[in-house]
Amino acid sequence: MGKSRKIYGSARVQKQLERENIYLNHSYISYLMKQKVIKSVIYKTFKVMTTDSNHKLPIAENVINRDFNSLELGHKWVSDITYIKVGKQCNYVTTILDLKDRKILAWTLSQDMTTENTVYKTWLKAV
Repeated sequence: MGKSRKIYGSARVQKQLERENIYLNHSYISYLMKQKVIKSVIYKTFKVMTTDSNHKLPIAENVINRDFNSLELGHKWVSDITYIKVGKQCNYVTTILDLKDRKILAWTLSQDMTTENTVYKTWLKAV
């Protein structure tokens, strides 16, 4: 199969075999592939999952005002939440970072994005 990158399905296998003068029915090739647990690898396109900023919920005050410099430890902490997709499930990683030394003070992993399981738990660990 040469440059197939291992993504041939039964229809492409049939066409390749015909090029090599081997003629088999498409359904028979599909049957053989199922028997040998041979599957076509399908690459899914990347799906952007992002926060919906178009809402009417209250927005926290921007007290840092994009000034990410700090002269003393514990003076400015910032937090971020990102997700790790495992199968169909999203797991959320919350981190708190001290801007003075740029070290992560605490992090948590949760299966939902509730405040109690993300920012609050991480803040308790950091304190």
